[in-house]
Amino acid sequence: MIDINLIREQPAWVKAQISKLHTEAPVEQILALDTRRRQLLQQVEEDKHRRNVVSKSIGHTQSAAERQTRIEEMRAVAAHIQILDEQLRQIDQGLRESMLWMPNLPHPSVPVGTSDLENVVLRQEGILPIFDFTPIPHWDLGPRLGIIDFERGVKLSGTRFYLLKGAGSRLQRALIQWMLDLHVSQHNYTEIYPPFMVRREMMVGAGQLPKFADNIYHDAEEDYWWLGTAEIALTNIHRDEILTVEQLPAKYVSYTPCFRREKMSAGRDVRGIKRGHQFDKVEMYRLTTPETSYDALEEMVEDAADVCRALEIPFRLVQMCTGDLGFQAAKKYDLEMWAPGCGEWLEVSSISNCEAFQARRANVRFRRAKGAKPEFVHTLNGSGLALPRVMVAVLETYQQADGTVAVPSVLQPFMGGVDRICHAS
Repeated sequence: MIDINLIREQPAWVKAQISKLHTEAPVEQILALDTRRRQLLQQVEEDKHRRNVVSKSIGHTQSAAERQTRIEEMRAVAAHIQILDEQLRQIDQGLRESMLWMPNLPHPSVPVGTSDLENVVLRQEGILPIFDFTPIPHWDLGPRLGIIDFERGVKLSGTRFYLLKGAGSRLQRALIQWMLDLHVSQHNYTEIYPPFMVRREMMVGAGQLPKFADNIYHDAEEDYWWLGTAEIALTNIHRDEILTVEQLPAKYVSYTPCFRREKMSAGRDVRGIKRGHQFDKVEMYRLTTPETSYDALEEMVEDAADVCRALEIPFRLVQMCTGDLGFQAAKKYDLEMWAPGCGEWLEVSSISNCEAFQARRANVRFRRAKGAKPEFVHTLNGSGLALPRVMVAVLETYQQADGTVAVPSVLQPFMGGVDRICHAS
């Protein structure tokens, strides 16, 4: 949620920023509701002031008839105040609901563009591998090795589901444990194991509701919402709290399965395990002071890049343009790993600075000193990294001419010393 004072004081500028995002936002509706709200507040204050003045004078009124007239007049004023209070309550509710549909505004450094075609590749690290054979995609490699079973996954749950088996399951588990350990031991994050279902208010706080309701799995009976990312839970850990400046930055990392209906991926290439309704992810999250958040964003990019470097898989850093920025982010980067079997760059991390957008929705604040006015923190999130696309990149990069897959050296201790994935016997 952005600051309503910004909309109130600079409506033309806000509209110009939203136009860069190529999305719709209820700016005019918010302005109309805000104007009506202030009018009602003024009327209520005037009525209450009048009631107080007249009420004090009643006791000094000598005439019983005049006193009764003033009493009846104040009853009418009280009734009018009740009506105005109810109108004000409805206006407040409508105003908040409208504000929840306002996207975050882009940082000045974000390049202006209409779609992901205008995203900017900032740099590439690593040399694309050269094979003395034709590398095959994971959707062929995995079944040949007996580590990915598409048919039984579909039998169990339908399209975009699969089974990992044997060394495939262990490789995924090894990646998760290794990435968590890396972020905790080398990058100084605190590991969090959150619930995988949260209350509606947590989804609102993270900016998922009401915008993305159609893409979230929901238990209607209990009104629980399944996490599409650990970011949702981590945003709300300090909900309605006022932190001390000494508690910042707070750095959290969390593994969760993620559940998304993927309605918005229609028309995309969804072969293999690149995009599904259920996937695993290690998520980094930070809460910072406003003046340090953009330094923190660059640090988080490096934290995610360290994972790619340690796996020795080529990757590139891409900056999102305004047309591909999304709803919550003020600035966002993607890290993409090269998958030689697919022959494409796969997004394995999206790293965003949401500034105060989520903190304002979840009411997470801090004080710079005792007695100082509370301020909203800035929140940042980034995959560190997202599976199964890392699995795809590992399998396709480390495949051998004999059909086996070498295990990256950093993962071998987490694979029980196994250095090669062979066909399951």
